[in-house]
Amino acid sequence: MQRDPRAYLWDALQAAQALRAFVADADSQRYSADELLRSAVERKLEIIGEALGQLAKLDADLARQVPRLPQIVAFRNVLIHGYARVNHETVWNVVQDAVPELMRTLQELLERAGDADGTPG
Repeated sequence: MQRDPRAYLWDALQAAQALRAFVADADSQRYSADELLRSAVERKLEIIGEALGQLAKLDADLARQVPRLPQIVAFRNVLIHGYARVNHETVWNVVQDAVPELMRTLQELLERAGDADGTPG
């Protein structure tokens, strides 16, 4: 049985919300110095990229509504496969600048799909 495409939106949103909570009381210096925090944030970014990559395979029309989806998936691949070394400042900037916008988009897509509470039906 094929997974509901909305479940991938939900997975990505949950990961984004968790990573934002992880860094709520941090600044870039603390982030750079805290290996556990960096690992947790990077893992959630990997989950976001994987979920959205799977969404693109399952429902291309829905995936096209996620801004910068190819870059999100590519960033996940860099984090996991280490094609290039990603510095802590880059990850911090993604978390601060791109993730809030992504969260809004994911929430809007879930609401339009009839999931007002953000959980897949």
